[in-house]
Amino acid sequence: MASPETTSAPGTSDLPRISRRISGIAESATLAVDAKAKALKAAGRPVIGFGAGEPDFPTPDAIVAAAQAACTDPRNHRYTPAAGLPELREAVAKKTERDSGYAVPASQVLITNGGKQAVYQAFATVLDPGDEVLLPAPYWTTYPEAITLAGGVPVQVTADEATDYLVTVDQLEAARTPRTKVLLLCSPSNPTGAVYSREQVTAIGEWALEHGLWVITDEIYEHLVYDGAESVSLPVAVPAMADRTIVLNGVAKTYAMTGWRVGWLIGPADVVKAAANLQSHLTSNVSNVAQRAALEAVSGPLDAAHEMREAFDRRRRTIVDLLNAIPGVHCPTPKGAFYVYPSVKPLLGKVLRGVEITDTVQLAALILEHAEVAVVPGEAFGTPGYLRLSYALGDDDLKTGITRMAELLGEIKL
Repeated sequence: MASPETTSAPGTSDLPRISRRISGIAESATLAVDAKAKALKAAGRPVIGFGAGEPDFPTPDAIVAAAQAACTDPRNHRYTPAAGLPELREAVAKKTERDSGYAVPASQVLITNGGKQAVYQAFATVLDPGDEVLLPAPYWTTYPEAITLAGGVPVQVTADEATDYLVTVDQLEAARTPRTKVLLLCSPSNPTGAVYSREQVTAIGEWALEHGLWVITDEIYEHLVYDGAESVSLPVAVPAMADRTIVLNGVAKTYAMTGWRVGWLIGPADVVKAAANLQSHLTSNVSNVAQRAALEAVSGPLDAAHEMREAFDRRRRTIVDLLNAIPGVHCPTPKGAFYVYPSVKPLLGKVLRGVEITDTVQLAALILEHAEVAVVPGEAFGTPGYLRLSYALGDDDLKTGITRMAELLGEIKL
């Protein structure tokens, strides 16, 4: 008989209620900061949020009109192919060739429920338990969670402001082991805005080819580049890598469609077929109305995207100047996306409003409490000592928010 110490009460079990696999997942730090900022704002606090990577522009009218029309079409009231509407897959293939020079057939495109599903399904499709993924840091918060959930092991490769947050082939080679299977590449980068040059992408691609690695490349910020930078797709720079590269993208950032939840995965035929099989059981088809909206987006001109880029560029220059004027803050000028990633290392260990700043999690909390400004600490991106701020918000809010933050941090004695 079981001893009293190990006997469970009737109707209970010693087994954990939540699986270890799921309980080990951390909440998205960026969404958590955004939710807290919105909750405080709803409670009457004049909080300005720099947390979420979300364009502050409305979805262009023509895209909204296409969705409205789709709602009345009975074809969209039914199940459709799990891999995506055939016409959308074809349009994404054409858009990819137009925008990056990468020619693929529609059969190698899988439409997903936003970019995050594409990220997870890419890792789930190519990773076996214990496979290692080289993960350049600072990294987007979802990458390590998706890798781990898929059974892989993230191996952090860290770059800092001295190299504009760009990792080198030498760093990657030093981190490679016999278990390394995949390299994750994100350019333009979230959270730093760093952009790899054509020469750097080529060198990384040739290194991956030499060692038989896969590359999963996230290109969702492809149209948000500045100062003459270009977004270079790895399989275009190194065509021989096409059979071992998975390209991730979506409509969220380019067309201000974060809430529509349409992304895609482009890869070799066997990878796309396997990922589509997974999706057939996971979610089936993406919302047909959202797919029709995405079809309008990717088939149309990029005029609205270019207008947004001009606004982001203006805000980029403003926020960099304002942050660099704050003692103890060093903010490199990003060449892509809509984020800045300033170092605040000189502020750590100092005292603010009677509190010693032990880390950037605490600093972000103090900024929210006393300046009513929401930022994301670098711990969320694998590199303590930094803050991430999105400048995808109105010009007036941007200036007001950074001014409040500057006034608060100006109290710190360096």
